[in-house]
Amino acid sequence: MSTVNIQDISPNEAWELLQKQPQAVLLDVRSTMEYEYVGHPVGATHIPWKEPPDWENDPQFVAKVKAALSGRAEGEPESLPVLTICRSGKRSLAAAEALSRQGFREVYNIAEGFEGDLNEKGHRNSLSGWRFHNLPWEQT
Repeated sequence: MSTVNIQDISPNEAWELLQKQPQAVLLDVRSTMEYEYVGHPVGATHIPWKEPPDWENDPQFVAKVKAALSGRAEGEPESLPVLTICRSGKRSLAAAEALSRQGFREVYNIAEGFEGDLNEKGHRNSLSGWRFHNLPWEQT
């Protein structure tokens, strides 16, 4: 299958979409360490795209997403709007592309990610990202 159009959206646009479309799924694709210790958006479904120590793409990623979303929609999981998020928008774009290639029809990439870009001092959370915009998040 070919990749369909994946729309980059801001964290605020993502939050608005999630409020308007309760069937939409926020998919956090960061590593388990990032998800648990850095924090994650409230209500996010966690399925890592890559995990240490090798940081290779999980070849079962799409199958895991389909399994996690099974039963959440009438019909196929591929019919659900899926929003992907990672630290800064790169891994989530790769994950979104993988989902799109496997038939997911409405896929969004949260381009700023959870922590956003680095500032001039090399710190995150001060220029962009889910946390920067004060959207709901938690730590486990």
